[in-house]
Amino acid sequence: MNLAAALAMTMRTDLGRCRPRNEDTVFADAAIGFAVLADGMGGSRAGEVASSMACALLAEGFTRFLSASDEDEDTDAGDGDPGLLRQHVINQVKAANQAIFDAARRDLRYAGMGSTVVLAWFYDNRVIVAHVGDSRLYRLRNNHFEQLTRDHSVLQELLDRGMISPEEARFSDARNLLTRALGGGAGVNVEAHIHDVQPGDLLLQCSDGLSEMVEDDEIKGVLQMMGSNLELAAEQLVRLANDYGGRDNISVILTRVLGDYAAPRGLWQRLRAATE
Repeated sequence: MNLAAALAMTMRTDLGRCRPRNEDTVFADAAIGFAVLADGMGGSRAGEVASSMACALLAEGFTRFLSASDEDEDTDAGDGDPGLLRQHVINQVKAANQAIFDAARRDLRYAGMGSTVVLAWFYDNRVIVAHVGDSRLYRLRNNHFEQLTRDHSVLQELLDRGMISPEEARFSDARNLLTRALGGGAGVNVEAHIHDVQPGDLLLQCSDGLSEMVEDDEIKGVLQMMGSNLELAAEQLVRLANDYGGRDNISVILTRVLGDYAAPRGLWQRLRAATE
């Protein structure tokens, strides 16, 4: 089954109720099995520039790479090395980080700009999830709702060390202090993991404009009730975040796995060459 038939995707991004502009950027294309969300930060319009650069560079890179194999119809998933997936994604995110960092150094208007990123690449009956910052990816599988990413934030480190409770974390002033972001330096530590995929899985990528405003249990409830209609579910998640104050821009990408998808054999050879 090809990706366009195996996956359904929808995306939404919203200004929220308090911000003067939207610094989130989203991209999703079921035909190539790729979705990316970025939440920008910085003065003037710098955050918008950083998130746009992150999404554009990653989307262009993956589209170009995957489109090059369209003529190859043979499939043999057993020939693939999942580690190549992970390294290719890490390399692509690091390249985007370098481009954002260089742009900020060249133009004083963009000094200090940065962005979070969370991406999902559905490939060969797997998904590789990579992220930097506090934008998240969740999975709903058989009524089990799980956060597959871990925030790169001061607040998360305080939670991990037991220095603050989850209840205290909800009102902490450290909520928006990141320990990693694209553009923060010439190098970045990209967290990337490979997960198995099952038909029926529903994955949610979101900016903190959703996760900080709506509790996980309520997000889960929306996905359980409306997950068969991705457009409706995405609209409801955005509406809830706004109903609870909409303090930040709100972005969501929803992906429903409908069936199996194996990788074209030729892509594995191309992927191996790209990571060497």
